[in-house]
Amino acid sequence: MFPTGTGVFMKSAFLKKPVSLPLVALAAILAMGAPDASAQNLFDILFGGNSRNSRPMRQPHGEFPPAPKKAPKRAAPAKISAPSYYTYKTDQLVPVDFSKLNAAAQSVSLEPSLSGTAFREALAGLTEFDLLAERDIAKALVDHYSASPDFIWVTGQSANSRAEDSVRVLGDAASHGLHSADYAVAVPPAGYDMADTTARMKALIRFEMALSARVLRYAHDAQDGRIDPNRISGYYDFAPKPLDMVGLLKGLGAASDARATLEGLHPKNPEYQALRVELEALRASEENDIVVDPKLLLKPGETSAELPKLLHLIARDLDDELGGEFGELLARQVDSEVYTADLVPLMEAVQKRAGLKPDGVIGPRTVATLAGTSRADRLDKVLVALEQIRWLPSDLGSPRVFINQPAYTASFIDGGTEKLKMKTVIGKTTNQTSFFQDEIEQVDYNPYWGVPQSIIVNEMLPRLRNDPSYLDRAGYEVTDSRGKRIPSSAIDWGQYGAKVPYSVRQAPSEANALGELKILFPNKHAIYMHDTPQKALFDRDSRAFSHGCIRLSDPRGMAAAVLGTDVAHIADKLKQGHSSEKVSRKIPVYVAYFTAWPELGGKVEYFGDVYDRDARLKDAIARTEAVRAPSI
Repeated sequence: MFPTGTGVFMKSAFLKKPVSLPLVALAAILAMGAPDASAQNLFDILFGGNSRNSRPMRQPHGEFPPAPKKAPKRAAPAKISAPSYYTYKTDQLVPVDFSKLNAAAQSVSLEPSLSGTAFREALAGLTEFDLLAERDIAKALVDHYSASPDFIWVTGQSANSRAEDSVRVLGDAASHGLHSADYAVAVPPAGYDMADTTARMKALIRFEMALSARVLRYAHDAQDGRIDPNRISGYYDFAPKPLDMVGLLKGLGAASDARATLEGLHPKNPEYQALRVELEALRASEENDIVVDPKLLLKPGETSAELPKLLHLIARDLDDELGGEFGELLARQVDSEVYTADLVPLMEAVQKRAGLKPDGVIGPRTVATLAGTSRADRLDKVLVALEQIRWLPSDLGSPRVFINQPAYTASFIDGGTEKLKMKTVIGKTTNQTSFFQDEIEQVDYNPYWGVPQSIIVNEMLPRLRNDPSYLDRAGYEVTDSRGKRIPSSAIDWGQYGAKVPYSVRQAPSEANALGELKILFPNKHAIYMHDTPQKALFDRDSRAFSHGCIRLSDPRGMAAAVLGTDVAHIADKLKQGHSSEKVSRKIPVYVAYFTAWPELGGKVEYFGDVYDRDARLKDAIARTEAVRAPSI
C-alpha cells in the first residue's frame, strides 16, 4: 500500500509526459485491469467521456498542448518589370524676369563707356517684354547681364557684325538636322526714325535679349541635343554634358569670330559629318521609283501585292549569272502576287548573293537589301541619328568598341581603322538592350554566370515552386546573403515573390550561358559582352534573342583586341581555368542604337528599328518643337 496523500508518477502509452496521479485513482486502475480497447485515453478511464467531448487537457504548469504548425505562407507569383517608355516631358518655357536684371545692372560699378551707358538707359525698353525661354536659359540671361551690363549684339544703334554672323548660323540650323524656327530672331531693320531714339533703343535691347536667348538654346541643342534621352525611357542612360551659359555669353562678347564659336559646339567626329553630308544629299534627291513595304513578311505559297515590286527590282538588276538561270522565270512571273514554289530558288539565290541567310522567306532584311529604304524613311533615320549622336562625346575616342544594336554588329576601332567587326545577338524586345556608354575594365575567362534577379524571379522561380531541386541538377550554385552555399532543394521557394534573398550563379562549363569568356564594363544595367554556346543564332538575319547582354560571334578576337594581345594569348588563358585579366588602357564602349550609321569610309547604312525607338524620339522632338513655337 502507498501512504495516504501521496502520489506516483507513471508513464502511459496514451500520455506524452509523466502524470502525477492520486494513489486512490491508481488503485482503481489496477483493480479494473487493462483498459478497454474502446477507451480513448487514460482520462476517459478516469473521468469518463471521450476525446470529442472532453475539455482540452492542461499540461503541467497550466499550459495547453502546442498548436499544430501552420503551413508556410505562400507568396503570390510576381515579376520584375523591364524598364518602360514614358510620355516625354518637355522643358517648359518661363518668362525672363527682367525686373531683377534692371535692379542688378544699375548697381554694378563699371568704367564709364558709351555702350554701357546706352545699355542701362535702354533697359527701360524691357518693361512688358514677354520673352519666354527655358528655365536655365532665363536664369543665365539675368545672371550674365546683371554682372556685365553691356551689349553683345549691338553697336551704336544697329546690330553689329557679330550679331549678323550668329543669326546666319542660327538660320542654317537645318543643315545640322535641327529645326531653324526654334532659333528664329527678327533683326531690327537698318532704317529707322532718327528722331525717335527711344523707340530704336527699345527695339535693340529686345533684340539683344532675344538673340542671346536663342543663341543659348542653339548652343545647348548643338552640344547636348534637343531631347533628354533619359526622359524617353529607362533604357536610355546618359549623363548631361554641362554648358557654361554665362561663360559662353561672356566669350561671345569678346569673340572676333562668333560663327566659329557656335559651329564649334557641334560634334567633331567624322561620323557626324558623314550624317550631315547624307542629309544634304537626301534633301536634294528624288524619291525611289519603286517603294516596297519595309515590314513585308512573305512565305512560299502566300500572296502579296508587294511581291511584283520586288520581282521588278530583281529583274532590273539581274546579272548574267542569275539571268541565265532565272531570266525566263522572271519574264513569266514578274507580275505575280503569289509566291509560288518556282520563285523560291530565285529568292534564295538573290539572298545568298546579298549575304543574307538563303531561307527563301521574304522579310524586312531581304526587302531592305533589295529595295533599299524609301527617301522619306532614310531622311527620318538620319535626323534621328543626328540627334542621338549629340548624346555621345564629341570625340568618340580611339581605340573604342562600338556596338550598333539595329545592325547586330560590334566593332573594334583604332586609329580611324575598323580592326575588327563581328555579328552580335542583342536583347529580345521584352528584354531590350539599353543605350549607353561606358569603359571596358576586364576580361573574365571561364566565367561564372551570376543570374540576375529578374531572371531568377521571372523565369526560374515559377519552376522552383514545383521543382525545388531544379537548380541543383542543372549545375547552379545557390548562396544566402552571407555567401553560404545552400542546396536549392532545401529552400521553400514558394514563400518568395519579387524579392528572393538568395544569389544564383552557374559554374564554368560548356553549358554556361556566357560561354568561355565575358568582357566587362560594369554598369547598372548588368550588360556586358560575352561568348555563347548558342552559335547557330549568328546565322540568322534578325538576332534579338538575349536577356539584354551582347553575345559576340568572335569573343576571343574581341578579348584580344581590348587587351592589346593576340588570340593565342586568349587560348592559353582559357586553358588555365577560371581567371580574370584587367584592361590596362582606356577603351570606351558604346552600346548604341542607330538605324542610320556611317561606315568609316563615310557611306551611311540603314537598319530596321528592332525596338521601335525612332518613333518615340520623333514624338519627343515634335513635343519640344510645339512648346518652343510661341516662345517670342
